[in-house]
Amino acid sequence: MKLLRYGEAGREKPGLIDAGGALRDLSGVVADIAGETLLPENLAKLRAIDPASLPRVDGGPRLGACVGSVGKFVCVGLNYSDHAAESGMAIPTEPVLFMKATSAICGPNDDVEIPLGAEKTDWEVELGVVIGRPAKYVSDQDALSHVAGYCVVNDVSERAFQLERGGTWDKGKGCDTFGPIGPWLVTTDEIADPQKLAMWLDVDGRRYQMGSTSTMIFGVAHLVAYISRFMSLQPGDIISTGTPPGVGLGQKPPVYLRAGQVMRLAIDGLGEQRQTTIPARK
Repeated sequence: MKLLRYGEAGREKPGLIDAGGALRDLSGVVADIAGETLLPENLAKLRAIDPASLPRVDGGPRLGACVGSVGKFVCVGLNYSDHAAESGMAIPTEPVLFMKATSAICGPNDDVEIPLGAEKTDWEVELGVVIGRPAKYVSDQDALSHVAGYCVVNDVSERAFQLERGGTWDKGKGCDTFGPIGPWLVTTDEIADPQKLAMWLDVDGRRYQMGSTSTMIFGVAHLVAYISRFMSLQPGDIISTGTPPGVGLGQKPPVYLRAGQVMRLAIDGLGEQRQTTIPARK
C-alpha cells in the first residue's frame, strides 16, 4: 500500500493511493497514519479494504508528511563510504547516530526555509524507514519484521551550524522544514529489497546525487537492530539511513542552497518530492 496524509498543515487526513493512482480518503477508517495504525495487524486490515469503496479525493490537495505524530526521528550519518570520503571524514566502524527534531518534519512539497544566519544549507536524499512494531534489543535477522514501510526523506542540513558551531550535529539538522517526508509511506509488501533502490536529487534541474541503497555501509536490518540497542523504537518512529555522494559540501568548490531554488528528489518505488527554498520566517 501507498499510505499518505493530505490537507492543510496541522489538519491532515489519512489516505491511500489506489492501483490507478487516485487518492482515496481513509478518514472514515482510521484517525491518522500514525502510531497504532502502523502495527502489522492494523496494516493488514487496511490492506483488506477495497480502495474503490473509499471516497475519491480530487483536486490535488497538499500532501503532508506521510507519518503523523512522529515520536523519534533518528538519523544515520556517513552511511555511504563515498559520501564519507567527499565530506573528508573517516568511514565509520559503527553507525553514526544523531536525532533530527520532529519540529523539522514537513510535507514532501512544502517550502524549505533557509535559516537566519545560514551560510551552507545543503541537501541529502535518503531512504526513510518507518517502524511498525515496537523494537527493543532485536536481532538483525528479526529487524525487518519491525518495519511498517519506507519513504523518501530530504535530510536538509546547515553545514556551518552542523560542523563549525561546536557540539553535536543536531543544531545543523533540526531547523524548521529540514525534514520533508513522503509523499507516501510504502508498506514493506511492495518493496522486495530495501537494499536495491535507486535514488537521485536535482537542484534547479542539475543532477547532483545519483546512487543506490545497495552501497550503504550498514543495511536497513542492521540499522534497526543497532538502534534498538540504545533506545526502544515505537510505531511511527522514523530512521533516516544516510545519503549517497553528491551533496553540496562535496562539490569542488562547494555549492550551497539559496532562496528561490528548487530541489527535486526521488527513490524508486517511493515517489518524488519537490521543494522550493525560501528565507526563514520569524
